[in-house]
Amino acid sequence: MIGDTMKMIGIIFSNIYDASLGELTKHRTLASLPFGGRYRLIDFVLSNMANANIATVGIITKYNYQSLMDHLGSCAEWDLNRKNGRVVFLPPFATGGTNVYRGKLEALSNAITFLKRSSGEYVLLSDSNNLCNIDYEKVLENHVKSGAKITVVANRETPENFGDTQEVVLNAENGKVTDIALDHSYTSDNLIGMGMYVVEKQFLLQTVEDFVSRGYYDFERDFLLRYFNEGKIDVNVYEFNRTVLRNRDIPSYFKNNCRLLEEEVCDDVFDPQNPIYTKVRDEVPSYYDENSVVDNCLVADGCSIVGTVQDSIISRNVVIEEGAVVKHSIVMQGTVLKKGADIEYCIIDKDVVISQGRTLVGAETAPVILQKGTRI
Repeated sequence: MIGDTMKMIGIIFSNIYDASLGELTKHRTLASLPFGGRYRLIDFVLSNMANANIATVGIITKYNYQSLMDHLGSCAEWDLNRKNGRVVFLPPFATGGTNVYRGKLEALSNAITFLKRSSGEYVLLSDSNNLCNIDYEKVLENHVKSGAKITVVANRETPENFGDTQEVVLNAENGKVTDIALDHSYTSDNLIGMGMYVVEKQFLLQTVEDFVSRGYYDFERDFLLRYFNEGKIDVNVYEFNRTVLRNRDIPSYFKNNCRLLEEEVCDDVFDPQNPIYTKVRDEVPSYYDENSVVDNCLVADGCSIVGTVQDSIISRNVVIEEGAVVKHSIVMQGTVLKKGADIEYCIIDKDVVISQGRTLVGAETAPVILQKGTRI
């Protein structure tokens, strides 16, 4: 357990990678993007923080964050609406800034007042696109024991294709980073940054003020890499050995949703010892007609399924009429597939209507995307 003198403050970046998810984040933050039928991407990092007794969380936003605010509400589901706990939205202009931030350092400059007023000796910085079930208390204990200025949370992965790159690629010995490369190719011998960092609060405040005042804005390139190469900081690494779902682009987002259909992956991400919470909705159970066919799917509440659904993720209140077929697809809340509609390898956003007899076929690496509210 984290003692009072070791408490962490959480900072979540909700918009940093919006552009990489294209049409899916055109009108919403990446953090509020639906995932796994019932959840949003932010649910995972926020749940991990709540499970580690991090009671004060700042969510740095840029634009299009109304749906994120609607989803989180009072944060009662995460038990973060307590007297001694709070979740604060930190938009770019709230502290008198005149420009939308370009990188994490500039984004953190809008959080300085929030951090100064928050109780806690350490700060946990996290992106919202990498999903896992992680014990942040163990990360903090490892950081304090290391004596380093900053700890990077990382894992090992085998690249799918030769020449694949990751944003932060590390080499380390005995938990101490010996080399850092950005946007670099990697192998299973490397450690890959997960967009999560633990840093002492006063050091972070001083770093942000110093760097932003000199025109620097990128946390990884301008601060982490530069200071490491100049020998000004020791960097500790916490190696995470469980499932990590990296949503870097549309194909990876599509694949990671489908990976939840694998029992081992689903059980690891949704570990009951460390629950993943989401907004509670009082929906009726889903209806399955006697002639429906549902095979290897995740189906949320409130759906009506008369047709065929295979290897797919189905969100709340989806209607799949007689003769409609859904295969290898993600169908978001409130969508209706009329009689005889047929989709395969598709991402269907919220409140879409697919007319009778229409057929849409994509590919695993290039799924067809229908934007929210589309009628075809």
